[in-house]
Amino acid sequence: GEMLNSFADQKVLYRSDTLDALSVVSKRYRVVQPMDILEFYRDLTEQSGFELETAGVLKGGRKLWALARTGQSLLLKGKDVTNGYVLLATACDGTLATTAQLTSVRVVCNNTLAVALGAGTGAVKVPHSTTFDPISVKQQLGLSVSDWEIFKSQLTALSGRKVKDSETHKYLVQVFSDPSAPKDAPPINERAMNRALELFQGHGRGSRLASSQGTAFGLLNAVTEFVDHERRARSTDHRLDSAWFGQGAALKQKAMQTALALLD
Repeated sequence: GEMLNSFADQKVLYRSDTLDALSVVSKRYRVVQPMDILEFYRDLTEQSGFELETAGVLKGGRKLWALARTGQSLLLKGKDVTNGYVLLATACDGTLATTAQLTSVRVVCNNTLAVALGAGTGAVKVPHSTTFDPISVKQQLGLSVSDWEIFKSQLTALSGRKVKDSETHKYLVQVFSDPSAPKDAPPINERAMNRALELFQGHGRGSRLASSQGTAFGLLNAVTEFVDHERRARSTDHRLDSAWFGQGAALKQKAMQTALALLD
């Protein structure tokens, strides 16, 4: 009796297949079921011409995600293709609103990079305290689809920007140094930097294509490949979560901004 009373204003979410409790949430919380998300994706597909390609779970089912192709794509020299996607994610534990993020996937290496232009555009958030409203999300997403054109022109410019060895070194130092690191910690992650350099110098998937060899676009891809496929993590699950939503995603955005600075 006691236990139930203390949770009177809360609900427990659980997985219907295993009955594992996922999290305890307040009454205000509107549950978004996995089926609802996939239905929402189906709606997106029909209304926006997006094509649902893959879906999955992270953190033991506490976070759901799906990728849908927008049909947009970019071809760089050396037959290097990058496709546009919408990454949809929602967490059952209240840590993440349902987010829809315009993202890109480079085919040759499966590296992902968020299309984040300006201050936080490119992502739409639907807080869990409100009812999931597919129509407003679609309208907001429609606005960010034009960002793809800007993003494309940026990648094209990066693939035409040749870099010298000194610039490569400076770039990697900038990306892998942490100004907020504690005094006793090393200011730069040497292991990560050296691995990214190897990926850039011909070891990365697609690093020898004309778009990437010796270019700023190649530098950017060395970092995205490191974050998506090689960065140390407790598991693939943790690496993916970080690469899309956490520190890895932030590192990739820093790599993009640092690369764009080379165009000035």
